[in-house]
Amino acid sequence: MDVRRRQPMGVELVKRGIVNEEAIEEALTYQREHPNQKIGDILYILGLAEPTTLIEAIGEILGTKGILLNSESIKINLTDYISLDIAQKNKAVPFEVSSGKIKVCFANTVNNRAMETIRMLFLNKGLVMESYVTFENDIEKYLRSLEGEAGKAGIEVADQGGTITSLVDSIIKTGMVKRASDIHIEPLENEVRVRYRIDGELVTAATIDKEKQTQIIGRLKAISNMHQEKQEAQDGRILLYDDYNIRVSSQPNVYGEKFVLRLLKKNADIKQIFDLGFPGDEKTLNKSVNKRNSITIIAAPTGEGKTTTLYSIIDYLNRPEINITTIEDPVEIRIPGLNQIEIDKKSTFSSALRTVLRQDPDVILVGEIRDRETAEIAIQAGQTGHYVLSTIHTIDSIEVINRLRKIGVSDYDIASTLATSISQRLVRRLCHECRREREFTEEEKQIITNISNKYGMNVDLSNMKTYDAIGCKHCNNTGYYDRIGVFEVLDLDDEIKELIVKGASSIEIRNKALEKNYRPLAVDGIKKVLMGITTLEELNNKLLIF
Repeated sequence: MDVRRRQPMGVELVKRGIVNEEAIEEALTYQREHPNQKIGDILYILGLAEPTTLIEAIGEILGTKGILLNSESIKINLTDYISLDIAQKNKAVPFEVSSGKIKVCFANTVNNRAMETIRMLFLNKGLVMESYVTFENDIEKYLRSLEGEAGKAGIEVADQGGTITSLVDSIIKTGMVKRASDIHIEPLENEVRVRYRIDGELVTAATIDKEKQTQIIGRLKAISNMHQEKQEAQDGRILLYDDYNIRVSSQPNVYGEKFVLRLLKKNADIKQIFDLGFPGDEKTLNKSVNKRNSITIIAAPTGEGKTTTLYSIIDYLNRPEINITTIEDPVEIRIPGLNQIEIDKKSTFSSALRTVLRQDPDVILVGEIRDRETAEIAIQAGQTGHYVLSTIHTIDSIEVINRLRKIGVSDYDIASTLATSISQRLVRRLCHECRREREFTEEEKQIITNISNKYGMNVDLSNMKTYDAIGCKHCNNTGYYDRIGVFEVLDLDDEIKELIVKGASSIEIRNKALEKNYRPLAVDGIKKVLMGITTLEELNNKLLIF
């Protein structure tokens, strides 16, 4: 499809007699206040042109066909062919199928990546895509209607009693069934939206009538032991479900109070560190963990699995002859044989750590290094014969050093105590029920080759295959099921420690580390793409590798 055009859309529409110059001027005035809106969409919104004639002309200018998206043009059930999330992400709506062809309208046919994603998805289903263009406003309106209908249907089925108690219970239990890590209950202007975070992605599950908002909020506060009268940020817990501890956070917004429920399984199985995606073997792992007189730090942004990795390492080290103590906020998983301490309002990580040092520990897990005091006590523990594990919020393992510097830890203390920093991200696993094998495109090969050459991976792509995320009932039509870690490991040797003591920059430390065994997150990510575990697109969403 040739989408090149010599003149702006407005000029082309005037040339074709679709609108006059006055209409274009009005549209441009509107666009200055709404810069993300396209001229064609603005003309449609403001009623400055006949809709059918306008969209057909836009289609011709873009080298495709234009169609109005309405009840007459839509002849199929969208979710029979594509997940709602993929449709929303790519602003695409399939609307008709016949003779092995599927017609799909897009809000933007210049977005080649979105079109290629949808084209390949349907090609793997045995359907050839015919692309159309339509107004973005109509696509968004249609997808919102599906979002609400699907969600409401799901809640109503589970909520047969019709009470607020059963409705809230239904929302929570549905989240458990769907493997949600978090449930978002959000007051909007005209409705209450329920969203589940599944495998790291937020998915809209329901919209509820606005008139029920006050009762829903009241029920959530009651079961999480919050103050009913207070309209301010609060924290609470729900203990009504045998298998789950549920942390609750409320925050007022302009339309009411938003609630986020974190679902924590009480007796969740601890995954083996290698099942989480940790690269290498036990020899590699032992090189990085269980070092007396040292600290290992797990680094990643919020929600990228740092705590899960800590638990896996602790479980790996857990033996009767070792005294392991954890300091957590909160204790998310209870592990037999460990001394687990939960931070409350009367204590802090630093105060608890001081007490723990008098309990003859061998291994100490500190949930998070948040401040200078906690860092200094952790370093003291590491310098006096203990092995300390903790987490910190940074973008990669090299930046751990800078983060410790910024909170006031000296270069000498970092160099003398920090043994290993591990950075990670979580990427979604391809669903094995529906993933579809295909050849790498030339563009994908070039991306992989560039990264491989940069970091000395020596990858031969000649016989390699990749997979597309298709979508099925097993994975809720997302194409992905569960997540796996992408890791980088920085083991600090004498040369790197010497650079730290000298106050070397992150760039200097990184260059020295790359001369050794350190490889950034992208390398492990590419390996997992080549193994068919995830996709290049999913990896890019997390790491921006291209």
